[in-house]
Amino acid sequence: MKVLLTTLSAKYVHTTLALRYLKTYVKNEFENVYIEEYTINNKMDYILGEIYKKKYDIVCFSCYIWNIEKTLILCKNLKKVNPNMRIALGGPEVSFDPQKVMEENPSVDYIMFGEGEETFKEFLGKQSRGESFEHVPGIAYKKEGKTYVNNERALIKNLDSIPSPYDDDLSEYENKIIYYESSRGCPYNCSYCLSSTIRGVRFFSMDRVKRDLSIFIRNNVRQVKFVDRTFNANKKHSLDIMKFLKENDNGYTNFHFEITADLIDGETMEFLKDVREGLFQFEIGVQSTNDDTIKEIDRNVNFEKLSKVVKMVSGFKNTHLHLDLIAGLPFETYDIFKKSFDDVYNLRPEQLQLGFLKLLKGSSIRVNEKKHGYVYKDEAPYEILKNDYMSYEDILKLKDLEEMVEIYYNSGHLKHSVEYIVKNFYTSPFDFYEELGQYWQLEGLFHVSHNKQKIYKILLDFYNEKVKEKVDLFENILKFDYMSQHKGSLPSFFKRISIDNMSERIHDFLHDEENIIKYLGQYEKVQAKNILKKIEVINFNYDILSLINKGYEKDVEESITTILFDYDKKTKVFEKSMYYKIKL
Repeated sequence: MKVLLTTLSAKYVHTTLALRYLKTYVKNEFENVYIEEYTINNKMDYILGEIYKKKYDIVCFSCYIWNIEKTLILCKNLKKVNPNMRIALGGPEVSFDPQKVMEENPSVDYIMFGEGEETFKEFLGKQSRGESFEHVPGIAYKKEGKTYVNNERALIKNLDSIPSPYDDDLSEYENKIIYYESSRGCPYNCSYCLSSTIRGVRFFSMDRVKRDLSIFIRNNVRQVKFVDRTFNANKKHSLDIMKFLKENDNGYTNFHFEITADLIDGETMEFLKDVREGLFQFEIGVQSTNDDTIKEIDRNVNFEKLSKVVKMVSGFKNTHLHLDLIAGLPFETYDIFKKSFDDVYNLRPEQLQLGFLKLLKGSSIRVNEKKHGYVYKDEAPYEILKNDYMSYEDILKLKDLEEMVEIYYNSGHLKHSVEYIVKNFYTSPFDFYEELGQYWQLEGLFHVSHNKQKIYKILLDFYNEKVKEKVDLFENILKFDYMSQHKGSLPSFFKRISIDNMSERIHDFLHDEENIIKYLGQYEKVQAKNILKKIEVINFNYDILSLINKGYEKDVEESITTILFDYDKKTKVFEKSMYYKIKL
């Protein structure tokens, strides 16, 4: 019996933890179980052909909102080319109403719902012996044309009984994200989330977690993303893990956690002060700052405390912070969402993720959809179109705003230029991104792709049309942003500022040992011509670094300033380059 565990991931860098758990759980009893991962960007004919050619007896798909439609098409065509192939589905997208899924899709033979390890093992055992599935918890099956859905399976109490899906050979994860969990379940009951359907949190033992994390650290993996729904739900558990990671830091691997910020106490804050820059990355779900909305969706968030925590962690300059908002929640009009956006934006996280409400199968917000007049897409991911508080036109405007935030804020490429505009010419960050989105619409800029240089030019054109004040100063700030991100010659729309004998002065500067020690210590004993391959020296009409340090004051006098950009940074993660004001 040859079995395939597979899925269609959203991106190549993603890996599926569920498939690895299943394979590892049955490996001692069933050898011919294989994992193959594809992406939603692969051609469907390619995936179909690859699965068909390997002659599997059973194909099991892991189903999510981003892949369900293509997965069901694959199932239908696999049955056409190999009617004897048995097809099973699992995952959150088919677990809520397995009977309906099976009746609407004749090609699907089985659905496994709920926690899958024990169900999968029993499923393979029944298949290998040709036995009935009548008493197998957690499975839906067909018999003589009729669909049967068995009882749910009890959750595994001792998570350590599940073998680790990771061993010392991590070669398949090169340039990919590793997903990991130290707990299952969530202590909260948010109405838009499927985690609320399973109450309570179960933890893997600390010995088990540390063994697994040691494997990642030894192998110098790029990123480990914890999928714990609330990583710091148990302070001792989360702090012990973070302390272990700090003590065994390899200087390279990054660990991403979803946390609740207002659970961070003084002890944890003290610990976070001096961790390596880039060791941790925190994702914090704010979703809304409107009290009525928070109450309605059954969240328990103290935004005042959350804000204090975020500001303190930001002040350490060592941990990336990703804050999330959801548009389309109950009671949140366009103007109320604007306030939520400004509240979160004013915390200046490294990433501000603006998502749109998805009415997931089984979530309480979907069960009670009529209460707030929800209209949403019938197709996955079931995204909101409108409700009693926001029109579809409002949603479209927020879509444009989301794109502007991605390009001009989350990219980090134009942070000083955008900060200068927002602080000096807009009373609300939301107003800036809204007007920028409107500008893109009027200019037809959403309809074509743009290279990195064009993104800067568009912001310059927007500034010249909408702001018009101190254009030369703004162009210098924009030029600084560009050079801090990109080594190489300046785009043609930036002014070149020359001083006499520039090339000779740069060479003299690099031949002065004191300058190398002061600014470029890693290049000691390196020839000047080789240092030039790693740096750029650019002149500005203003002291840009002083302007930034003083909070982006617009009243600044002209002063020719030379800045050295060093792009050979090995440990910094918040900046693409290091930069220094120098004298030539």
